[in-house]
Amino acid sequence: MTHAQTNVLGGPLAACSFDPMTGYYRDGHCRTGPGDRGLHTVCAQMTDEFLRFSKEHGNDLSTPMPEYHFPGLNAGDAWCLCMGRWMEALEAGCAPGVKLEACHISVLEFVDLDVLKAHAV
Repeated sequence: MTHAQTNVLGGPLAACSFDPMTGYYRDGHCRTGPGDRGLHTVCAQMTDEFLRFSKEHGNDLSTPMPEYHFPGLNAGDAWCLCMGRWMEALEAGCAPGVKLEACHISVLEFVDLDVLKAHAV
């Protein structure tokens, strides 16, 4: 499916991160598909501010959870975030920067490309 391989700029979906390994499918890409209720489609570069925000809102991304093969994230790490969490952070003024080439095209169903470009890293 070509749509699943496309980024918000219309090109091929680039990798988000292999270290730590990210993505709903844990293949390094912010792909989505059946079962991905959270839409893990935004390739974001973590910041301390965002990690605190996410923890305060019920999703602790900084604490390792070996049982889920989750290393815990640090500022500077790239990670495929859920679309809804990124939007919440945007509204709160602490949205992390995004790697446009690694954000899935479906993100454009929720946020304008100009907003994404304003947050590009």
